[in-house]
Amino acid sequence: MPLPYRGRGSRLASSRGASTSVHSPRRAGRGAPSSSHALRLTRRRHSSEQVPPGPEPQADFRSGKWLQEHAGGDARDSQQTARAGMGSRHRICSQEEVVIPCDSDNDSGSVDLQLSNLEDIKKDPSSLELTDSDIFDITGLSQESFIYSYRHLTQQGPDNEANVERLIQSIQEVFNGELQSEFEKLTFLRSLSSLSQTLPYDETTESFIHSHITDIVHVLNMLIEEEPLHSLFSSVRQEVFITIANLSYQDIHLLFGSEDRADLFSLITKSIIALPSVETLIQLQEIMPSGSYNTECLYRQTFQAFSEMLQSLVVKDPHLENLDTIFKQMDPWLQSTKDHERERATASMAQVLKCLSRHLSLKLPLRFQRLGHFVALMALLCGDSVTEVAEEAAEGMHCLLHVTLRLKCTIYDKKNHPNLRRAMKKCQELLELYSIKQFYSCPFKIAQIFEAFLNSNELFQFVMTTLDGLENLKHPCTQKSAGELLITMVKNAESRFEKVPEIMGVICARLSIISQPRVRRQIINTVSLFISRPKYTDIVIGHLLCHPVPYDRHLAELWRTLEVELPSTTWILWRLLRKLQKCHNEPTHEKMAYVAVAATDALYEVFVGNRLQAATFRLFPQLLMTLLIQIHHSIGLTMSDVAVPSGLYTEQEMSSEVTPLCFAIQATKSLLLRTLCWQEFNIMEKNKGWTLLEGKECHLQGVSLLANALLERNHLLAHKVMYLLVPLLNRGNDKHKLTSAGFFVELLQSPVARRLPSIYSIVRLKDWLHHGNRVFKFLALRGLRYLIKHQDMREDIRSLLPCILDLLCETDEKIVLLAIQILLQLVGTMDFTTLTAMMKTLFTLFGDI
Repeated sequence: MPLPYRGRGSRLASSRGASTSVHSPRRAGRGAPSSSHALRLTRRRHSSEQVPPGPEPQADFRSGKWLQEHAGGDARDSQQTARAGMGSRHRICSQEEVVIPCDSDNDSGSVDLQLSNLEDIKKDPSSLELTDSDIFDITGLSQESFIYSYRHLTQQGPDNEANVERLIQSIQEVFNGELQSEFEKLTFLRSLSSLSQTLPYDETTESFIHSHITDIVHVLNMLIEEEPLHSLFSSVRQEVFITIANLSYQDIHLLFGSEDRADLFSLITKSIIALPSVETLIQLQEIMPSGSYNTECLYRQTFQAFSEMLQSLVVKDPHLENLDTIFKQMDPWLQSTKDHERERATASMAQVLKCLSRHLSLKLPLRFQRLGHFVALMALLCGDSVTEVAEEAAEGMHCLLHVTLRLKCTIYDKKNHPNLRRAMKKCQELLELYSIKQFYSCPFKIAQIFEAFLNSNELFQFVMTTLDGLENLKHPCTQKSAGELLITMVKNAESRFEKVPEIMGVICARLSIISQPRVRRQIINTVSLFISRPKYTDIVIGHLLCHPVPYDRHLAELWRTLEVELPSTTWILWRLLRKLQKCHNEPTHEKMAYVAVAATDALYEVFVGNRLQAATFRLFPQLLMTLLIQIHHSIGLTMSDVAVPSGLYTEQEMSSEVTPLCFAIQATKSLLLRTLCWQEFNIMEKNKGWTLLEGKECHLQGVSLLANALLERNHLLAHKVMYLLVPLLNRGNDKHKLTSAGFFVELLQSPVARRLPSIYSIVRLKDWLHHGNRVFKFLALRGLRYLIKHQDMREDIRSLLPCILDLLCETDEKIVLLAIQILLQLVGTMDFTTLTAMMKTLFTLFGDI
């Protein structure tokens, strides 16, 4: 049917002017796409339009008054003029000038920062009131970017109601029938688009469209489904995009609000983004020439229409819910492994952000809750290996920074204004250091700027998205960017993160796929930053200890290469040690805690890596005694005697050769070697000390051998251990106490032992003489034998003669012999009664076989 004259405004003149008419197929290839110096990727590669030589009349859209201002007669007159020249020539790729609705020369290249108005921030940031002008200066966006050329959107429709009725009738026929040819499809779409222009003043049109939204969505869905994904031979896609845009400008959104609309949005996005590359489309046309279209020109027109359709959705988006929906649709395409798909998605989002930044008029509540994810994704794209993607992402980041500033100014209450001022001041200072090109070409600088404005949840989103970028094995540069973004963000955000265990989980999972040494170093340094902050130390350690032991090479590398500042090394090693020590307070009849085995293996890896050497020397006494106690607990156990978390191992992974004891022994050996106790290590090797430590009956002999070796070769360390043991002797379970007592008793040979208060020496040994465990009685007598050599301590020991005499009746040979040795030292000082009692007891021993 012949189309009535269409009341389409110049908002879509660029797409219309670049569209291909079914009536003029031969003219499609005449106009070669031209570009302007000010135009960026979208205009160069995806559009066939030119920038007009003169500026358009300016209008400020921030206040939302533009609809009212342009609804009057003057606007209609101008619209009549704008429509007067529209004909078939506007649907071909021509050399004639057309308007690019959302582009401006003054912000598409390198933007000079206007910082002169921010002296107040430098002098007294607390006195600054936040205004739009401050934001413009900080981001490098001049206020002119907001006052940009834009054609009138509200149109005066056909001059009489007959045209409206005719349009409604033709559209109604489609709802009741089918669209067969391309001409019928284009006729329907253009009729619907024309009808949409009458909405501002025609109630019939409004009623008809609102009552047939479902039908319209169904037909558009059907039209897109019929378009092939592997080729582009018609302008139906382009007309669909234009129609949706026209309705969006009249506040009728066909892509939001229900599941079928969301499906339509997903379908039309895929229909353009998933097309083959332009080169492939051109080759396909050469193989199967249609004779009607220039494929390259048609693609650029179609993509431009798609881009403008997306922009139409955010022109009035005060709550950012439309942006949220658009981003969800574009998210997978922004991360596509295909270069041309990623390029299209990035170009589209850059134009959306540019349009949004110019029309930003935010109101609470804001429904865009994925800012951290968005910033990280765009930052990763700034480091993309495809130059065009990186350039377009950089332009998008520039606009996103402005959107972020306005967003934060909207949601921050008065109490948080000082924080916002500080964040803006930091942003200002960083932007002074970099040129715009430097800023947007360096991902770590982007992280520095945006960190100040992201809250804890957004920081988590940023980190998780960045970690996902590590999976991009096809593009090493993306991994490199991810590493820089991650380490910079964690370094600058300090202790503002949440959900650290989830972050650690993803980092540990990604280590195995990162092959670039520099990126691996950055990821491990990120863990080092987290673990060195007291707020996160226990959280990080706790998560790392929940992995199978022995650690795989990736986690072993992490433990061995922790890069921590010197003041934090002792704190980290102490917290790891405490994880192990707490397990020694549990009853010995229960299964060993898995954390004990994992912490022991972690200590071994830390000693091997030797990055925490200063802390290892400082905590040597605690480390040594804790590991010896762990050896005692581990004797005779297998991994089946450990309370392993469910799902941590499979039956095949659990090796019978791996035991808790082997981890404890290797950690103890590594500790001696890393603290330069080589002679003590050799003594243990020559005298089978490690075998003694591993034995159930001879464990204390191994402890005594090591204690004597330490006392002989390194008496300073031995004395530190002795002073450490004084408060520990009565702590923990029986194995804890026995190992500590065994080591402590051997150290009483040192002359320093006489300096100990009697309550920590003689009195404690007296308590052990009455202990129910014979081993403690033996250790008490051994300690008294060492102390009796000191003349000034003999008087205190003489008071213990009754207890010692009672031990002569013990059935344990070692106890009786030790008691006799002590009595021999005291016999010259005994009175007659004590001597008689001793002799009677000794006579009975002559008959003991």
